[in-house]
Amino acid sequence: MWIPKWQRDRDQGVDSPIPTQVVSNEEFIPRPQTSKQKEWEALIGQMADERSKKLGMDRRSFMASSMGMATAFLAANEVFGAYWDVDAAETVEPEAYAEKWPKDEYFIFDVQTHFTNGRALRFRNAEFIRNMGFDLENDAEAYGFTNFVKELFFDSDTSMIVISGVPGREIDKNALGEKLEKQARGGGLLPSWLMSDRKNDINELAGSVRALCQGNCAPNHYWDRTSNGADRTQLFEQMEREVKTYNIDSWKWYCHTDPGRSGNGFALDDEKLTYPFYEKSKELGMKIFSIHKGYASQSRTLGHLAHPGDVEKAAIDHPDITFIIYHSALKHGPGEPQFEAPEFYDAESGDFLWHAELMKIKQRNPEMNNVYCEIGSAFGTLALQHPVMCMHLMGKNIKNYGADHVIWGTDCLWWGSPQWVIDAFKRFQISDEICERFGYEKISKEDKAKIFGLNAAKVYGIDVEAKRNALPADSLSRLKTAYIDFGGQRENAAYGWVKDNV
Repeated sequence: MWIPKWQRDRDQGVDSPIPTQVVSNEEFIPRPQTSKQKEWEALIGQMADERSKKLGMDRRSFMASSMGMATAFLAANEVFGAYWDVDAAETVEPEAYAEKWPKDEYFIFDVQTHFTNGRALRFRNAEFIRNMGFDLENDAEAYGFTNFVKELFFDSDTSMIVISGVPGREIDKNALGEKLEKQARGGGLLPSWLMSDRKNDINELAGSVRALCQGNCAPNHYWDRTSNGADRTQLFEQMEREVKTYNIDSWKWYCHTDPGRSGNGFALDDEKLTYPFYEKSKELGMKIFSIHKGYASQSRTLGHLAHPGDVEKAAIDHPDITFIIYHSALKHGPGEPQFEAPEFYDAESGDFLWHAELMKIKQRNPEMNNVYCEIGSAFGTLALQHPVMCMHLMGKNIKNYGADHVIWGTDCLWWGSPQWVIDAFKRFQISDEICERFGYEKISKEDKAKIFGLNAAKVYGIDVEAKRNALPADSLSRLKTAYIDFGGQRENAAYGWVKDNV
């Protein structure tokens, strides 16, 4: 049975600021903890107990602090090897963390975030939160969204987000031809209309632009079974609705899904099916396309369309369109059965499927500058289970595409609050041995600043300096300060799926 990671942790008495196993975002089957991860999880608990008692803190408060986060990384170094930059002093002195990792050192812009209609946590019903100005319905949808705001903005260093779509099809009209609105439009777990509403909620609450949103409309969204082709009349109407009414900021595509029940997915370089969408989108002024690539093991019939091979021609033919390749096209996480097969990961070259194919596209086309590698879930997954492979992910992305073409995303809330992933990247570095052997460069602070947010800001037209100046005065910042002053704590809850009792 699949259960959310937070439920598994609660049932087993686990409280860790870092997920101690890979969680599923429903794009692959949950995999059990490895023996090393179990050892790591136990050591985190042991070290946290020792330190919290010495400091006179309850364990939950300790684990929600910077000291708890540092403890988890220190435990990881003891179990897996010294991969993370962490000092023992950070585990007992908040000042040591603050000195080593200055607040607001990076502008963090997360381009892949999701909220779910999930379970209410303690946060939602706290009197303090009820007095903070949220005007939301008291239902499961509100629970998911409110907790999303808490985890992303209050419990992490994230400054801006893109609310990212998941596959779903909105229905424009009912059987009588009447226009449908809001819930009546459907659209699955996170439809375009809902992302748009929540984007507006966040920005109105903040009094500034903190959130952008995506549209789910795809070339095969509406299908004419008589002609066995796209119903472009309905498709273009939906595109106009999403751009002009929802005010989306990019498209989110899953080529390996079939929202219109056409019997197939679609390819980025399909001149007949997909290119008309590009042209209509350009007319509407929308030129940013975020494409899910990789992570397709759940799609048995269409998973091959998550391969990045179709990026090349599409990007060359449409140099005025920006293609953001989510997950950097990582085919499987290292928990997948295929991981042990030598054709998946070649330790001699550092290549792995399908990431290697994405790298070759740039190698063949060095002048192509409209493709970006996004690292949501790919970085977090590899950081948890295979740090050397994580070095190859980042080393190759930067070596081939440049540090100015790698974009920050986390795939949270699947992973809970993104703070642990943020901390991981702050502490991450490619080893001297791996750099020398494979020709990678060390990742500088300037590189990290670009990846954390400056690159995405450039793509989305965000003036970072103006945004930085506005943040201290916006309402969301003031609410975060009040939240911290009132003792608000990170939940350390991951919402992705794991197998029960495994």
